[in-house]
Amino acid sequence: MLLSFRLLAACFLSRTLASPIAPYGENLVVDLGYGRFQGVKNETAGVTTWFGIRYAAPPTGSKRWQPPQDIESTHYYTPGKVVDATHQGPICVQGTPAWQLNNTSNVTTPVGAEDCLLLDVLVPANPTSPKLAVIAQIHGGGYTEGNSETYPGYALVNASRGNVIYATLQYRLGAYGFLSSDEIKQNGAPNAGLLDQRAALYWIQRHIGSFGGDPEKVTIYGGSAGGGSVMDQMILYGGAADPPFRAAIAERPWWQPYHDDAALERQYDELLQASDCHDLQCLRSLPADELALATQTSYILGYTAKNYGYGDFYYGPTVDGTVVRDLPSNEYKQGHFTKVPLITDREGFEGYTFSNLSESTAAEETADLESLFPGWTPSFLKRLYSLYPRSDFNSTFFQRQTIFGDFIISCPTYYMATAVSDYKPTYKMIFDAGTEMHGATQPYLLAFGYGNVTGQNGTLAHIMKDYYVSFVTHLDPNVVSYSGTPKPAWPSYQSGNGESFEVMFVNYTMMGATEDFDEGPRCDFWHSESYITRN
Repeated sequence: MLLSFRLLAACFLSRTLASPIAPYGENLVVDLGYGRFQGVKNETAGVTTWFGIRYAAPPTGSKRWQPPQDIESTHYYTPGKVVDATHQGPICVQGTPAWQLNNTSNVTTPVGAEDCLLLDVLVPANPTSPKLAVIAQIHGGGYTEGNSETYPGYALVNASRGNVIYATLQYRLGAYGFLSSDEIKQNGAPNAGLLDQRAALYWIQRHIGSFGGDPEKVTIYGGSAGGGSVMDQMILYGGAADPPFRAAIAERPWWQPYHDDAALERQYDELLQASDCHDLQCLRSLPADELALATQTSYILGYTAKNYGYGDFYYGPTVDGTVVRDLPSNEYKQGHFTKVPLITDREGFEGYTFSNLSESTAAEETADLESLFPGWTPSFLKRLYSLYPRSDFNSTFFQRQTIFGDFIISCPTYYMATAVSDYKPTYKMIFDAGTEMHGATQPYLLAFGYGNVTGQNGTLAHIMKDYYVSFVTHLDPNVVSYSGTPKPAWPSYQSGNGESFEVMFVNYTMMGATEDFDEGPRCDFWHSESYITRN
């Protein structure tokens, strides 16, 4: 049943909270055995934060493209010395795909550092228990951008009323975390960024108790490539039976195109060319600034050679046969994933941000799709255009954004929800409020000043936080309303009459249960074609 926000507005709990940037100065020290760390309280947010705690050794020099080394096995920290953890630590080296650049002729060294395997821990100032549920947040950014503050957790911790700890982790990005080739496979670690994420989750298992968290109540959470990373962690090693988490939230899960071996070798060669190196040993010996410049140059070389298309971030997870054993679509079809309760969602126009606004003709669109899907055949394009006929759209751009959004995000929510719901409670949301574009839920979940965020509905912000925090604490979004705001019950995905899958549908004025719009021939096409990869 749809519920109107007008009815909810009378119960809206109004308040305005300032930005939690400037802490007021009270310091706390936590002893983790291998180091002591000084945190800082934020009176406005009601949160104590420890920033920039290392969970792994710096992946520099000979450790480039190697699995992360647990920090406890090193002597990085001086015994007895208190480490200042009151400010954000270095972010990982960022990378920008060429289609995001205004000028590809003047490549500059990207920001960030290699010594970035850090995490932040946010603890409520007034915890309700010595063993709180934990959100382990994996940031998004196309696997090439982002950091621990990309998806800040202050608002969610505050909204939990002392019931949740929020830990947000960084991992190697771009070429640093996702370079793959035969040489990397023989002398390094493909998918190093995913191994970083898993190492951070194991660090949480070992140490979150020192902050008042319960290692048996960890929910992994991420949006965009963070949501894709949640999916990756679920299929890691074919789906671990005893993972370092008990539940998962995959918001708008970005199923980055999985490039095939030939494309990965070309990518590796482009990095060698950009760095004037001939092998992996040379890459490991490069000065940090030279390697950073070369990685950014490789994005330009790859795009110019049409090795990736508009909307693809180029570097990302790959099938290596061990860490990632098969394409995500196949792993979910075959049940090769970790079975835990799941929330997943997507927005109304997922492909908008990743489509070229200047594209206006059928010929331009076809050339674009051929670049995105180099394994295309005439029959593939014919079937694709029959499912997305031009008559259904008011422009070539909106046709392309729908194709891209379905292929990379909307349909993957359908695949994940149908697969997981056969084993565990699963909840899916289609979010058509806010901007309705990729990331539209973020202000409602992560922003302070619920009724004071321009263009946002304060009541909906309360409801969204209540759903997600209740899922983290009780594995069900309907159990607790921490804000006291009434809301409709979010149905489990396979509830109802059994004839269709049910989702929570949200728009500007109404919300309630409806059938999953993604169930149908379009998503079945992408699933059967396995065009999540480049063939």
